[in-house]
Amino acid sequence: MFGYAPLPVFDPLAGTVVLAPEKDEEGYWAGSPGVLHDGERFWLTYRRRRPRGERAERGWWCAVAVSDDGVEFTDVWSVHKDELKTSSMERFRLTRADDGGFRLYVSYVDPADSRWRIDALAAGHPSEFDLGTAAPVLTAASTGTEGVKDPYALRAGPVTYLFASYAEPRPDLDPGAHATADVYNVGATTHPTGLATSLDDGATFTWQGRVLDVGTGWDRYQARLNSVVPIPGGAGYVGFYDGSASHEENYEERCGIAVSSDLFTWRRLSGERPWVTSPHRGGSVRYLDALLIEDRWWLYYEMTRADGAHELRVIRVPPRP
Repeated sequence: MFGYAPLPVFDPLAGTVVLAPEKDEEGYWAGSPGVLHDGERFWLTYRRRRPRGERAERGWWCAVAVSDDGVEFTDVWSVHKDELKTSSMERFRLTRADDGGFRLYVSYVDPADSRWRIDALAAGHPSEFDLGTAAPVLTAASTGTEGVKDPYALRAGPVTYLFASYAEPRPDLDPGAHATADVYNVGATTHPTGLATSLDDGATFTWQGRVLDVGTGWDRYQARLNSVVPIPGGAGYVGFYDGSASHEENYEERCGIAVSSDLFTWRRLSGERPWVTSPHRGGSVRYLDALLIEDRWWLYYEMTRADGAHELRVIRVPPRP
């Protein structure tokens, strides 16, 4: 059994369904959760996806929703992929700003070069985000990569740490690798996690490079940090990451766990096998976002169902004694 001691391995089937897919069919997903708890309410960012070949295919819809209980959510803002002129969107991340407002990091395929990128929006309230004010945060050009996506932001002292999955540059990369507008799905390069830091409340970032490399086994193709939680007592941080062994598992990543003392160097606790998996299909439990609220873990995750669709669930578990 793997895991950070105060957090037991959990059964993903025991979680409560927060969002179901549009259809009970393979290729329809509700997931990519990002969760913020502001002390009173829960704020959820999520994505809906359709199979390739369908109208408005791939990641076509992302939204911000609010809840009093962390289970029943109501949308307050949303975006269709056509508003960004993109072929697909993926994970968003909502944070609080120093001025009392909110900042939203959005992840989508750049229509100019078919590479993934991350922009940011700022507003006094999540219902007020205006795409016309979007500012670039991380791009393929600014990071020296083949694309960057799936942001997770964490504030520690005066620094905002932004973790993101990226496509490792290859000198001999075939230009056709971006023809599908998703280099993650063609096996042309690997996909570790990189880190960018900000000293101005998360408005602009300096790219620091790789912090969690791909592994040598089940996670040798991708290792994507999805959430980072300070360990109680100031002993460091625990992180939850998605891993896959090849591009054939690109949509069926499984969950691993790692720890760090400084957010720059990470040590896997699940190097031999995933920490948590679904019993269905490819076993995917991915995009796990963890909150520790009043000594109870709230774990939000996207998981594969028996019919091949993906749904978003939450489970609340006490710390291990």
